[in-house]
Amino acid sequence: MTDRISDVAFTHAVKARQTRLGSRDSQDRRDWQDRVTPELARFLSARTSFYFATVSETGHPYMQHRGGPPGFLKVLDDRSLAFADFTGNRQYISTGNLDGNDRVHLFFMDYANASRIKLWGRARIVEDDPDLLERLSDPDYRGIAERAIVITVEAWDINCPQHIPALHSEDTIRLVTQKLTRRIAELEAENAELKQWIGKP
Repeated sequence: MTDRISDVAFTHAVKARQTRLGSRDSQDRRDWQDRVTPELARFLSARTSFYFATVSETGHPYMQHRGGPPGFLKVLDDRSLAFADFTGNRQYISTGNLDGNDRVHLFFMDYANASRIKLWGRARIVEDDPDLLERLSDPDYRGIAERAIVITVEAWDINCPQHIPALHSEDTIRLVTQKLTRRIAELEAENAELKQWIGKP
């Protein structure tokens, strides 16, 4: 049991380094959360991907990208998240790691708005709950759900927005370019009318 929510990340060694480098007091004042707030739920509902880290039985970390339709990571309650684990390359590294160590870390990026959230938790594999899998699946998405991964939230924090590149989704770019294309067509039509009015070919 930790004394503070942030202790899941701020171990004795981390705190010692923060103290040595002068950031311990400011980090100690940060307001970490261990519940899914409405703000976090809204953030998650817009995500189409995240990075999912597990730890092997030999202590090696493993990071995997998880993707799906917007909001494919569902909020079950104020302490629980879940997502459908789609068929992939059949290496089963993440799920194999979870068989021996349930600790996980999720890293969420919102490149368009230069924001990111890091989340620590415990995960369990659910393979015998068709109702849950149906709740997590999207019939319009091409992925085939093999199982559910349910995560109990232990801590989360908003990460520093520095150095995040400004990347935008294809849908966002399409909306912007559609407006520009319509405006160009309008201007070309106006230009053609003006040329006709002044008698130019």
